[in-house]
Formats: sequence, C-alpha cells, structure tokens
Amino acid sequence: MEISVASSPGAPKAIGPYSQALVAGNLVFCSGQIPVDPESGTLVAGEIDVQTDRVLENLAAVLSAAGSDLSRVVKTTVYLRDLKGFAAMNRAYEKHFGHHRPARATVEVTGLPADAGIEVDCIAVLS
Repeated sequence: MEISVASSPGAPKAIGPYSQALVAGNLVFCSGQIPVDPESGTLVAGEIDVQTDRVLENLAAVLSAAGSDLSRVVKTTVYLRDLKGFAAMNRAYEKHFGHHRPARATVEVTGLPADAGIEVDCIAVLS
C-alpha cells in the first residue's frame, strides 16, 4: 500500500517531525490541529467555541488537500484542557459537522501545545 503526505497552506505547518496528514489506501489520517491561525502563526484568541472553529477549519483545509472533507470523517479525538468547555465545544463541533456524526472520543488533558484549549485529530475516507 502506498502512503503519501498531504498538506495545506490553509492549516498551520507541522512544527515537529510529523505530517499534517498521511493518505494510506482510501484513508486519511490527520494529525492533531490546535487553534493556530495559519496566516499569522499565532493561537486564536477567544473562548473554546472560537478555538474549536479554528481547529475544524484547519482540519477541513488538510482534508481538502488530501482529497476528502469533514463529511467523510469517520473518527475524531478531541483533547480539551478543561471539560467545563465541553458544551461550547460541542455546539461549535456540531456547526461544522452538521448531521454527520463521526465516532468520537473526548478527553481532558493537562496541557496542549502553545497552551491551546483544544486539539482535534481525525481519520477520514477519501472522496
């Protein structure tokens, strides 16, 4: 099986030895995205709903570069620095996914890169 790298200028560049996404067969494996604006390279200001919007916009850009989109996501993992933000995150998440309901795990973590409030990774099927 061939494995290829997918990347998008519409999402922050990888800051370590990893790829934004890998395509293997008909699956896209997206690395975790934090709420960094890809143009400025800075963490977006705002509550968890604003941060969730940016994260999912970043993931959508990576998925598009790979030949997929949010409607083709089969699994996400959401890492929240504070589960008290779960409801607000959920509302923003639902706005991006609509009626599509990927499998999901949500966990609280003690810290994330750049002191972000959220990170999300995903697995999707190619379009």
